Amino acid sequence: MQDKQLEQAKVLSPKRNSTQANSIPELAAEQLQHFGIDKSSEYGQSLYDAAMHLYQAQLDISNLWQVTNRTLATLDRKDKIAYFNAKKFLSFQIAKVLDTLQNPFRATYQSLQQQTGSQVSKSHYPLFDNVTALFSATPVVVRTATYVYACTEWVDDAFQGKEATHQIYSRLLNPTNISLANAIVELEAGPFAADYLAWNFNSGMAAIDAMLSNVLGHGDVLIVSRNVYGGVYQLLHDFFARENRLDIQIEWFDGYEEAEFARFMQEVKLKHQKRLQNKQLHVYIESPCNPHGYVLDVPGICRVAHKDGHVVMLDSTLATPVLNQPLQRSDKRERPDYVVHSYTKDICGSGATTAGVVIAETWRMFQAKGQCEKGYDWSKTMFWDVYYIKGAFLDSEKAFDVLTGMKTLEQRILSKSINTQVLSEFLFSHPAMNVHCHSINSHPNANIRKKLMRHGWPCALFTVDMEKAGLERDTFVRFFDALEPAFSHQVSIGQNNTIILCPALTSHSEMGQAEQRDAGIYLTTMRIAVGTENIKELIAHFINVVRLHIDPVLPGFSDGFMSPEQVDELYLETANRMCQQHYHSVASTRELLDGRFTSDHVVGA
Repeated sequence: MQDKQLEQAKVLSPKRNSTQANSIPELAAEQLQHFGIDKSSEYGQSLYDAAMHLYQAQLDISNLWQVTNRTLATLDRKDKIAYFNAKKFLSFQIAKVLDTLQNPFRATYQSLQQQTGSQVSKSHYPLFDNVTALFSATPVVVRTATYVYACTEWVDDAFQGKEATHQIYSRLLNPTNISLANAIVELEAGPFAADYLAWNFNSGMAAIDAMLSNVLGHGDVLIVSRNVYGGVYQLLHDFFARENRLDIQIEWFDGYEEAEFARFMQEVKLKHQKRLQNKQLHVYIESPCNPHGYVLDVPGICRVAHKDGHVVMLDSTLATPVLNQPLQRSDKRERPDYVVHSYTKDICGSGATTAGVVIAETWRMFQAKGQCEKGYDWSKTMFWDVYYIKGAFLDSEKAFDVLTGMKTLEQRILSKSINTQVLSEFLFSHPAMNVHCHSINSHPNANIRKKLMRHGWPCALFTVDMEKAGLERDTFVRFFDALEPAFSHQVSIGQNNTIILCPALTSHSEMGQAEQRDAGIYLTTMRIAVGTENIKELIAHFINVVRLHIDPVLPGFSDGFMSPEQVDELYLETANRMCQQHYHSVASTRELLDGRFTSDHVVGA
């Protein structure tokens, strides 16, 4: 027991790896000697006493953490409140001790400066001003390229990945960035958050590239769901699949169901039997997918893939953690190995920031140098294999923007889901409009949406085409151009405004015409990313544009939609139903008082 306590105390020593001390008093004396302080002096005795207290405090805090871990699950809500506030105040006390140290620290630093000649602009020492940032009510935007380090052995540990709280370089770790990583893991993994880790990147595509670069080996086989973002298609087709690059063999999966995937995977294995003798097979899926918003049976696909030990990567951007939380499945076999998000979209929501994230179990994401967990060497982890060397990190300002946007995510998704349901049903009411949206109950993808999405809500992205109308290109283009300003002509999605574009000409233009047809994309296909505006205003604008540009060519075309009164009725019914679903799902006051929740907090339990 005493040896264990000494090991815990050594963490604070400037000679943590080379100390000869066998007790806490020896650690404190060794610390003074390391910095050339005479223990017998007045200053030395005060410093020795302070160091003794700090080493003992390290033991006490470690013990407090162990007790918390053992007891937290059994505590009632009153005790949890007491524990939290006691620890919060303890943090203030520690910060106060640091703050008290600043004045003598500043005075000593100033006494070292001799401002003579032209050298009068000596920089201040940053530790003077940083302590008060601990009291910030929002995550601090840390704008720095590098950091002050404590001592040689501590920074050596940091470079070995053994000092997680000691940042070296903002390209690797940044406090604002880490705050965001912790927040997204808590949202996605919930009760399993302690098992997962996230790395943030400068864009969604940078995150996807990092994930694929980390997982794929030269010559591997990759099963990819048919409907993926056009940029991903281009990355796979024009880089990873090229023989002079990674020579990845890509097989496109056209289905959505577990049984369909099981059959397809066996076909792929037979087709590439020779290649797979010494290469690996992996799975990359997007659900809901771009541009149609269809949902794949992710738990079922994961079960099939994991049965044979294959890695599953999921782009869950369009779901956001509000509509689906694939890492919270009670059966671990149903969870994807990696989840990627483009923060740029709904999670941030402002349209002002590009950012992305990859989430996976900690042992896949980071291990200290020399470690090997679950047969997975530290050098294979995403941090050392990709993140550490590629430099596609997320800067602090962008991380702060995403954290700010996350605060309103749930309410925005509620509003968008209501608007999506109303708009899609309005468009579906016209016999000449092909609406590709799982919010329509008769749509083939509706059953999976009901099974997997929270409350059965639709994602706020779908497509509609006008192929049945037989419009001339000029008529369609004039109609489409006139949809502004109600429907914004922009490329990115997930903002508060409703955005419409033609994928064949924009987001999926990287595909050839045959590939576009395979993906259900035509010239008149319109991808609609629904926002939070008054949906009735958008519908009225849509009808007026039809009257302006299509009715003169196809008389009476606008009469094919549901009536204005039916739109009003549909809106009220949909809003009431979804709001009730949302607010009725909140834990009861009795549950919140007791802290004993009867509702299941694990998906698929």
